[in-house]
Amino acid sequence: MSRRYDVTVNFFRYSSQMDDMEEEDFELLDDHNHNSRAVCSPAQVCVDSDSSSSDTCESDALLLSSASRFLMNGMSAEEYRTVYWPKLESAIDQLLTQSPLEHISISYEQIYSHVYKCVCQQHSELLYNDLMWKITCHLERVSSELQASPAECFIENFNVALTQYTAALHCIVPVFIYMNKFYIETKLNRDLRDDLMKLFSDHVAEKHVHTLLPLLQNAHSMPFQVTPSTMASVMKGLYSLRPDWVPLAPALFSRFIPQIHPPALESQLPFYAAQDKKLQLELSQNGFCRGDQSRKRASEES
Repeated sequence: MSRRYDVTVNFFRYSSQMDDMEEEDFELLDDHNHNSRAVCSPAQVCVDSDSSSSDTCESDALLLSSASRFLMNGMSAEEYRTVYWPKLESAIDQLLTQSPLEHISISYEQIYSHVYKCVCQQHSELLYNDLMWKITCHLERVSSELQASPAECFIENFNVALTQYTAALHCIVPVFIYMNKFYIETKLNRDLRDDLMKLFSDHVAEKHVHTLLPLLQNAHSMPFQVTPSTMASVMKGLYSLRPDWVPLAPALFSRFIPQIHPPALESQLPFYAAQDKKLQLELSQNGFCRGDQSRKRASEES
């Protein structure tokens, strides 16, 4: 199994450990002045506790003390720009450009940790804008490469670009989970994956859909010019990006996406019958024989 599709066990173990501090950290972050809420000292936590709860008291005190030190160790915008973002940018580059079958020599735990700290230190908006800018620049390059692609390779190249990008998001979205949870969902009322898929739609698919669909229609009329799996992948990908593209080629979309057309109406039965008759005639004219229509089986002797 490719490591691209497997955000490692260590990453999720680290994630669960970070969750222990999550509520304390972000309660502090959401306070109006961000610094006004005091964190109890170990002595204050234990002042009214009896000896039987000393272990729990010490654990709670250490947790609060750890959260307090973490938040007090502030990160300046300059430190974010020169230390943290370059590391995140490098990792994003690798995730966006490497093949799903290639080994990715990056630490998911480190990326996750950097994102977590940036969010805790009030750099969520800056981090979000940098991430969107970085991926937009990448998609602009992808679009330019597709623009230069020859017609006979265009469908396959588009499929590779979409598949590679979707695979990258399987890693990018999880490691940016805290930014998604505490900034995008809370402040923007959106979702990170939806935003990133919209970037592909706006900067790649929308620019090439009017070139892509005629090529797909032509390929579909000539069996095996493009492999069925590639045809299905591209059509389903386009539909997931923008369902409102269906009217551009409804017959083609209906062959890969179920229930595209509205339900059949009894009043339209003569129209459906005429369409069926026309199809049978076209097949017959193109050499498709209907065979013996009698009840006798072809294998039976006269």
